[in-house]
Amino acid sequence: MPVNLTANAISAINGGDVNSKPLVQVLDIKPIGSNQERCWLLLSDAVLTQHAVLATQLNDRVKNGLVRKGSVVQLIDYISSIVQNRKIIVVLNMETIIPEYEIIGNPKMSSESDSTAQKVLPSNTSRSLSSNNQNLNSQTQSYSPTVQPPYQPPANYKIHGTMLKNDAPPRIIPIAALNPYQGRWAIKARVTAKGDLRRYNNARGDGKVFSFDLLDSDGGEIRVTCFNAVVDRFYDTVQVGKVYLISKGSLKPAQKNFNHLKNEWEIFLEATSSVELCHDEDSSIPKQHFSFKPICDIENAENNSIVDVIGIVTSLNPSVPILRKNGMETQRRILNLKDASGKSMELTLWGDFCNREGQKLQEMLDSGIFPLLAVKAGKVNDFSGKSIGTISSTQLFIDPDFPEARRLKDWYHQVGKHTASQSISRDIMPGGSKNEIRKTVSQIKAEGLGRSDKPDWVTLKATISFIKTDTFCYTACPLMIGDRQCSKKVTKSGNKWQCDRCNQEFEECDYRYLLQAQVQDHTGLTWVTAFQESGEEILGCSAKELYLLKYEEDELRFEEIIRGSLFNQYLFRLKIKEEIYGEEQKVKITVVKAEKVNYTAESIYMLDLISKFSPQPN
Repeated sequence: MPVNLTANAISAINGGDVNSKPLVQVLDIKPIGSNQERCWLLLSDAVLTQHAVLATQLNDRVKNGLVRKGSVVQLIDYISSIVQNRKIIVVLNMETIIPEYEIIGNPKMSSESDSTAQKVLPSNTSRSLSSNNQNLNSQTQSYSPTVQPPYQPPANYKIHGTMLKNDAPPRIIPIAALNPYQGRWAIKARVTAKGDLRRYNNARGDGKVFSFDLLDSDGGEIRVTCFNAVVDRFYDTVQVGKVYLISKGSLKPAQKNFNHLKNEWEIFLEATSSVELCHDEDSSIPKQHFSFKPICDIENAENNSIVDVIGIVTSLNPSVPILRKNGMETQRRILNLKDASGKSMELTLWGDFCNREGQKLQEMLDSGIFPLLAVKAGKVNDFSGKSIGTISSTQLFIDPDFPEARRLKDWYHQVGKHTASQSISRDIMPGGSKNEIRKTVSQIKAEGLGRSDKPDWVTLKATISFIKTDTFCYTACPLMIGDRQCSKKVTKSGNKWQCDRCNQEFEECDYRYLLQAQVQDHTGLTWVTAFQESGEEILGCSAKELYLLKYEEDELRFEEIIRGSLFNQYLFRLKIKEEIYGEEQKVKITVVKAEKVNYTAESIYMLDLISKFSPQPN
């Protein structure tokens, strides 16, 4: 018996059906747009054909051949939309029932469809329709589709007296179904993030703008942007966590330089737009949507990509002031995250994050609690290894309560707090294997580490026995180049500091560590150099704070800090490379990370090492 497509499916969908899950056939597929990111389909119910557009998340099914010409598919989620005064079907989800089948019936273009769109169908398709129809009776395949109840158009609203067509309330549709060609639409969604009010000046004058992100019950996300007078209407109205009914906006291509959401469109609200608060809490719409990546995967993530990550905060550095290139000062604070993948990394907090979430995290760490932190929309940085930094749209959640958080907490309390992790930040060699190699001082010298073309990366457990205090820091450029500080050495010219790299002058400079220290273990001693971050890890304060103590405020306190840093045992992550000084070649050992020894984790490491050298029983 032949395959039976759902009778009158095209007419039902054009009439408003969204529930019958009809069985239809794909007669043709064509990519659309300059970048061919979307696909047009020609669908048939054996009597009528109708053009449809495939949601971008289904494109892989076309690329993988799961959906092709002749495929019999069942539409799961779909909606009829108006495009250039003609109806099309937007397919949000579907299942392939038969990958390829001869054309069923002798379908004709629906009167609801664009008459000019018949050009999409190849000229020989009509001949194949006729010939294939003659052979249809010889088919022996049968199929009973998923439950397909008789179609009844849904009642969208009750009529109270005379109502013009344009006065009918727009139907609520999923965010994933939005496209620029729809006339009247509405979405019901929760605000998950709200940006700051920003002011700008361009050739057209002064202006103001703000954006907020939406999430609906189907998991669709989209950004909404308001300008000028529209800002005055909605800035105070929109609140994070609330659910709104939004309609009468325009859709434009998303600006991916500023918009990290997985949606090709962005909503721009206008003077006629409507934003109505839904007073009844809708539990079907989640509070937030995460796509967490384990830290081990971030090691291979592209630079500047936007990711979500969750981990345990194991350490937190003090805030340090940073002067941006526009002359404005901001704060920077670095913390360390670890997760169950066995890796750890740095997260850099910028601006208000340092004092808001940063202070709360510091208080928890000081009380002996290692908090869990979920990061929504962090930016990947590949400068000196891989790390994550906050941006304006980043959200931080301390000790959240959802399944991923509970699983990670259980792991940390049972296993994680007793195990060491490998950092993917700060000059970690690709692959990271050498970062795990333990060496002693005598082995570093005897094996000639650092004398090859590439640097050697090792871990050394040693104690600091001496720190040079005459030249422990240098004057540095405080200006930001992108999301990094310039940090080049600056010179004083009159009452101002000058940076040759940035070609700018400024009132105050920054101070960065150039710390020379002698470290020793049971096999010998050697000199190492520690720069800014590793210097802060050793001394517990910024280079500027220490400089002011020594030369302007309290030299006794300065000496106390130095003495307090001596004879502490650390796990040093070292970069060893031979460099030329003048005409002499010397091996330079640089500290890229200094961690105080966790004796529980170190004991586990040593027991594991002993077991490897212990004779195995026969």
